Amino acid sequence: MHSVFLKIGDFQIFWFGVMMAMAFLAALTNWTYLGKGRGRDFNYCSDLMFWMMVAGVVGARMAYVVADWRTFIERPVTMLYVHRGGLIYYGGFIGAGIALYLFSKFRHEKFMSVVDFVITSVPLGHVFGRIGCFLNGCCYGREYNGILSVHFPKESIPWDGHLYAGKITAGAKCSLAVHPVQLYEAFFNLLVYVVLLLIYRKRPVDGKITALYLMMYPVGRFLFEYLRGDERVRWLAGFSVAQIFSLCLIVLGLVIWFLPSRVTNPDSTVRS
Repeated sequence: MHSVFLKIGDFQIFWFGVMMAMAFLAALTNWTYLGKGRGRDFNYCSDLMFWMMVAGVVGARMAYVVADWRTFIERPVTMLYVHRGGLIYYGGFIGAGIALYLFSKFRHEKFMSVVDFVITSVPLGHVFGRIGCFLNGCCYGREYNGILSVHFPKESIPWDGHLYAGKITAGAKCSLAVHPVQLYEAFFNLLVYVVLLLIYRKRPVDGKITALYLMMYPVGRFLFEYLRGDERVRWLAGFSVAQIFSLCLIVLGLVIWFLPSRVTNPDSTVRS
């Protein structure tokens, strides 16, 4: 795998950026399909996509910069190099959530109804995002010599990490064998997407799809953190930031799931 998709002279297009574009396109396609007959046409979906995309990328990048601020303080301009990778999913999740709340208020729709509609595409987009991470080399896994192990090429992010840790020499042609944890998570997200899609088409009570996602994805993310080989910021009880946030989201999902329907499904002009 190689992080550069296309290079013409000094101009480069990175795989991470290509996968991000495909993630947003897949999400828009999914929304357009689900929105038919429900008052959510292509124009509605494209407006929604624009605001979610901007807020999600900004939030994800801000979280990444904060988590690795020592690196960026030396070269502040690199904070803008989103096309080279470096996004934290949960930061994008928060940013997109804020944008979604404002969008629902502007449209005079039920917040949970819109969230259920939107969240069906989140794991689908995440599939492409994690494939982009794999091609970029970021978010790489722990050392592992099993049948599924992979090596990353010289000067890739895993190679640099292993060199810095003194595990390989500068003459090494590739990194040590590691878990392709990005692909594990991509496959897991695909399963989550299929489950959400099947249940959403049955028109459940507002909030149930959101609750289901919050109870499913964080479990996978919590476990995959143990397979990550890149540097992780650890807080309470040795858990990483992502693991702590995952536990919080699981609790939130349980709360939403057991809320009375009158709370998550008040009267509104639009039903999902």
